[in-house]
Amino acid sequence: MEYKPRLQDEELAFRLECSGAVLIEGPKWCGKTTLAEHQAKSILRMQDPDKRLGYLQTAATKPSLLLSGDTPRLIDEWQEAPVLWDAVRVSVDSRNEPGLYILTGSNSVDNSKINHSGTGRIARMRLETMSLFESGESNGAISLSELFVHPGTDIEAKSDMEIEQIIFAACRGGWPGFLARKTDRAQLQIAMDYVDSVCETDISTVDGVKRNPAWALQILKSYARNISTLAKGSSILKDVASTSESISHDTLSSYIQAFERLFIIQDTTAWCPSIRSATAIRSGKKRGFCDPSIAVAASGLNPDYYMTDLRSFGFIFESLCMRDLRAYSAKSGGKISYYHDRYGLEADCVLHLRDGKYALIEFKLGSSEIEEASAHLLEIKRLVKEHNKDGIASELREPDLLIIITGTEFAYRRQDGVFVIPVGCLRN
Repeated sequence: MEYKPRLQDEELAFRLECSGAVLIEGPKWCGKTTLAEHQAKSILRMQDPDKRLGYLQTAATKPSLLLSGDTPRLIDEWQEAPVLWDAVRVSVDSRNEPGLYILTGSNSVDNSKINHSGTGRIARMRLETMSLFESGESNGAISLSELFVHPGTDIEAKSDMEIEQIIFAACRGGWPGFLARKTDRAQLQIAMDYVDSVCETDISTVDGVKRNPAWALQILKSYARNISTLAKGSSILKDVASTSESISHDTLSSYIQAFERLFIIQDTTAWCPSIRSATAIRSGKKRGFCDPSIAVAASGLNPDYYMTDLRSFGFIFESLCMRDLRAYSAKSGGKISYYHDRYGLEADCVLHLRDGKYALIEFKLGSSEIEEASAHLLEIKRLVKEHNKDGIASELREPDLLIIITGTEFAYRRQDGVFVIPVGCLRN
């Protein structure tokens, strides 16, 4: 199958120019190895069943032998032999050249198994599942990065995606493997197989701790029921206990940490500016996954269900938008949080860039909620202005952009300055 370009292609090339080695992290099946193969000159596949045992024996005896090959040399699933991390670090120090190695891994490694963080030698980059622009479903008429450069510009565009297509794309997910599947049913099966594999195998192999597949599935189901909400850990624990054997808080935490190490659970932290009293701002985590399809598959649902329940799909839609924003802002060092206070004022997403610029963003599937969403964003901006007028030492930068991402058809800039952008028009 012909390689479909990814947004991170350029970033990987740049990182290889700057560092001796680059680590690509992200969930299984998101395309890390394929991305790396596209730029690597030689490959070491640590999970090759015909060679794995030999590789492990070599790693235990003289790991530097496994680094021999044309550079950049890809070491795929390097965590199979954590000693390779230190071998790469030493090699980078010794050779003092950029672009020597690419490492890929589908789960984070216990730091106790490596002797050095790799700082200054091994750069890290994150790969998400495919965004709608990468899969060719968003027409990319509106560039997020260009809006940050020219925040006062007017925009005009039209999305090619109907609501039915958005629902299907969210349920199918951004797993690159869907590109080779010819039928809708086959494409939807990928996420279901993913959830099964994670619960039956990966949840235990990630750190060698045997875990109960049934409990793993129930935890994912509870997360799915609470996706894009501020559900507390105690609520998830109670939810899980109501459908299976009772488990302890420590056990639940262990499972969640394992899912995080697999890059499956991706909770969003709160943005807590001092525009309200500390007690007014919610600071819990917003529940989420690396891809919206995990929530759909874990729940046992499908596109037909959401066609008749758009309210429930609204939470899945938010997860879809969060995934795409992570991909579109990666080059600019984007960090995502949310704002919510006890007065009901909220921004579903606060996107901070490395240079200090940031956007307040709401996600609204239909046009009927645009007015309320705009009012929320403008009120938060007003609070920031008032905070700065008060002469408080910790002056806040005003938001550079106010954006509502929708499932509607047209992109435009409102008279109040708020951008309305269909998800089917957005790109990096």
